[in-house]
Amino acid sequence: MLLVGVSTSQPIDTKVLFIYRIVVIIGMYQAIREGQFITYPAMLGVFAMALVVVLANVLVQYPLGNWLTWGALVYPVAFLVTDISNRTLGVAQAKQVVLFGFVTGVICSLVASQLLTVDGDPLTTLRIALGSGVAFLVAQLVDVFLFERLRQGVWWRAPLLSSFLGSALDTIIFFSIAFSATLYLIDPSDPNGWAQELVPFL
Repeated sequence: MLLVGVSTSQPIDTKVLFIYRIVVIIGMYQAIREGQFITYPAMLGVFAMALVVVLANVLVQYPLGNWLTWGALVYPVAFLVTDISNRTLGVAQAKQVVLFGFVTGVICSLVASQLLTVDGDPLTTLRIALGSGVAFLVAQLVDVFLFERLRQGVWWRAPLLSSFLGSALDTIIFFSIAFSATLYLIDPSDPNGWAQELVPFL
């Protein structure tokens, strides 16, 4: 998920920014090559997705109990935006909505890497930025793929199953990259020590 969080680490490394740029360039090249230029109706989806991503990134800074943030309640709306775009505009336009949402998330990560907490630490880290970007892109594209495959069934099956599986995949990818103790080599300067202790799943 494209969310930033408070952590004690260095600002985002230039390597992750390079990877982000490559992914965005490839996506835009694919759209241009296939003649899939964004249409006016799709702009509504782009605006809605950008709004959701920005709100989720802002609201993730505000806790909701011990384990959740307000951003966790806003972010799932991104899957609704993707599914509505897919249903009304088709797969090609839905992918463009996802791509623009990804770009918005990259911008949020860039901004957060330059902002500091009251303790003087950056608001986001390399692992959180990388995890959120990869999770968003993979999960949203899986959502688009599954929705298209299930489109011809009863109306509720496609959005329900694609959103459920997409959001579950998003959560697994994000928390694995951002906080798993086994992946600390991604950024040894940010070991996320608090997340390395083994605890029961439930």
